[in-house]
Amino acid sequence: MRSKLHKFTRFTETLLPHETAYLLAVQQLKDEDRLNILRQVDNNARQIGAYTAYDTNIDKRKYNHLQNWIKERLSQIDVDEQFKWMIDLEQQIATDSISTEGEKQLLLAIQKQAQPVFFFRKFYQLVEQYRHFLLIRLRYHDYDLIQDFLEQHRSAYLRSQAVHEKLHQATLNIVEQYAKGTSESQSWETWLAEVFYDETLDGHTRYLALVRLTFLCYNYRNYDLLRDKMDYLDQQFRQGKYYSKRLLLNYYNNRLMLHAHYEEYEQALYYGYLSVRTQNHDYPLYINNLCAILLRLGKNQEALELMKGAAPLVKRTTNIHNRVSFVAFYMEALNENGLYRNAVSYGDVFLRAYAKEVLQYRWHLFFTVYLEALVYLQRYERVLKVAQKYKLQEREQAYARKHNYQPKIPLLISLARYHEGLETDKTFRQQVDTFITQSGHSERFRAYVRRFAHHIQSSY
Repeated sequence: MRSKLHKFTRFTETLLPHETAYLLAVQQLKDEDRLNILRQVDNNARQIGAYTAYDTNIDKRKYNHLQNWIKERLSQIDVDEQFKWMIDLEQQIATDSISTEGEKQLLLAIQKQAQPVFFFRKFYQLVEQYRHFLLIRLRYHDYDLIQDFLEQHRSAYLRSQAVHEKLHQATLNIVEQYAKGTSESQSWETWLAEVFYDETLDGHTRYLALVRLTFLCYNYRNYDLLRDKMDYLDQQFRQGKYYSKRLLLNYYNNRLMLHAHYEEYEQALYYGYLSVRTQNHDYPLYINNLCAILLRLGKNQEALELMKGAAPLVKRTTNIHNRVSFVAFYMEALNENGLYRNAVSYGDVFLRAYAKEVLQYRWHLFFTVYLEALVYLQRYERVLKVAQKYKLQEREQAYARKHNYQPKIPLLISLARYHEGLETDKTFRQQVDTFITQSGHSERFRAYVRRFAHHIQSSY
């Protein structure tokens, strides 16, 4: 039987801690019941896997009022809603269909413009388009206001444009290093940090700089640069600045990566579960990162159930990088739950359909987990055929240049060769010792070798 407060409860389950913290900070509720409900909403938003039911004795209309109030207050500061408003106005101006009320809102926004809005470049372009609309209609009074605004903010707009172009160059270097390991991107570190902290720039530009800095830190496995910036952003969100649910979810995912790097796993899990509280375009990425932590902590059944639930949505994603990653982590979850045949079957189906994409995106992760499943099933000949067909050893030579390289695929291939009688026990031992030496983290790799102890006659 559905609760009397089912609709309100479902709504509050999507709220995030920074949203409710902001609401508590700005509320001026006079009604004690509504205030207590809001406090309980905040408490529930901070919990993972825990929930306190709402009091059904309170008038249901108070819950409805509070739900509408929450939606309205968050919408007022939502930068994505502001962007949608600008896009709608842009279309109306272009089609000569802007309403009187729409013009009033735009003119008021221009008059109030003391500093760049989050999407300042889009706002400036909107005002430029509105200028054309006004002048041809001989509306000189409004035109003068628009022209003054454009002249006053032109240098800021041109500067923002230039920074965006430079951000694109930084992105090319950072992504190329991640994908091919052939580029160097650390030289962008100082400039990206400067852009992020520059409060004269618009929020969108600053956030783009942080996203690229986070990617750079991932490339070098150096997250020391991020902690102070995440703390800064945390305070901005609490004050309602730069807010949208999309940006908050991305922030939580970035905090997961930060805490996971420092092995602060409880905090990583906390932020990971917050990042998947509601679904958006990047939901598959956030699920992948959360499940990677769960698997690292041995919470294998939890990871598998989470991925089963996410699978239908991930199948529809157009981001093949995230999809390949998901399949790899799903196979790993199957492996860790002893479902090796399921993992191989799942990998076979995906590989037949998307071999080209697998080789282009995250091939190392995919084939590591896939070969592990084959080794667990003692299908050593199949391991060697797969390695030969997809030229994994040749690919591995280029991949070995990456930071914190772990020669897992060479180990699995060598193990298969050993069991197929293509390597002697002595040669195999020497190979394993070499792999341990080559590894960026020898103790971590030694632990990985021990996972296959029952397949190895040697002691590690």
